[in-house]
Amino acid sequence: MATLAELGVPPRTAYRRCVVGGPWQRPLPGIVLLTNTSPTRRQLVEAALLYGGQGAQVTGIEACRRHGLTNLPDHDGVHLLVPADRRLHSTDYVTVERTTRLPKPVIRDEVPLAPLARSVLDAARRIKDHDPVRALLTEAVQRGRVQPRWLLHELENGSSRGSAVPREVLKDVMAGARSVAEIDAMRVWERSGLPQPVWNVPLTDANGHFIGMPDAWFAEVGLAWEIDSYEFHFQRADYARTINRNARYAAAGIVVLQTLPTRLRTEPETVASELAAAYKAAQARAA
Repeated sequence: MATLAELGVPPRTAYRRCVVGGPWQRPLPGIVLLTNTSPTRRQLVEAALLYGGQGAQVTGIEACRRHGLTNLPDHDGVHLLVPADRRLHSTDYVTVERTTRLPKPVIRDEVPLAPLARSVLDAARRIKDHDPVRALLTEAVQRGRVQPRWLLHELENGSSRGSAVPREVLKDVMAGARSVAEIDAMRVWERSGLPQPVWNVPLTDANGHFIGMPDAWFAEVGLAWEIDSYEFHFQRADYARTINRNARYAAAGIVVLQTLPTRLRTEPETVASELAAAYKAAQARAA
């Protein structure tokens, strides 16, 4: 509104044009969109940034989406970070968070975004369920976009409100889990009573040739545990890679147990028993 007034448009005229059915609209207080058609996502984000004022940046789920993550819950709002001294409140689709820890923004498509580690945890703190938080954190790590220690640093230095769920999930990520399925696998392993495996370690033979990188590796008995989904084998090349991997395991004398990720949740006790039995068989073979 202030900018329009500077351009010579009286406030009364602007308000009149923003009434229902008028040629303009007000998506947020003080922000005028010079069209009466439904605003695009880009226009809504730009309106939010105008509302936030100088120094505002997008964080949370919208920022994660613009950083390229895809395993995100449905959310139409825009979460803004603004300087702590800004007198501004959340309204409509915009969540305003005043902060003394305003990071240097990352500019994507001319939109200022909080760095990914901050955006991920700002989103995770507002999600109550474990599963979407697992999906969010593990995707960010698995795709190599953030290091787990960056997330830990951000979690330790940020707000403690809403941090319980991401803190619990991050413990599994720090232990080596790269996916939701691997976090579920850790839970099943805990039921098995077996010694702690190493997660996601590359294995090589005596000549330094790559064998595989099992989800869990029990080095003391030579047991590899792989969490293999149906989806991974929809393509012929993926299926061939799995066959070749298993052949390398066999040639190296490694026992391999393959488990579908769905069974980690639907049959955790059964899978834990299977894991224990595979460990026992590998132990007998190694004796």
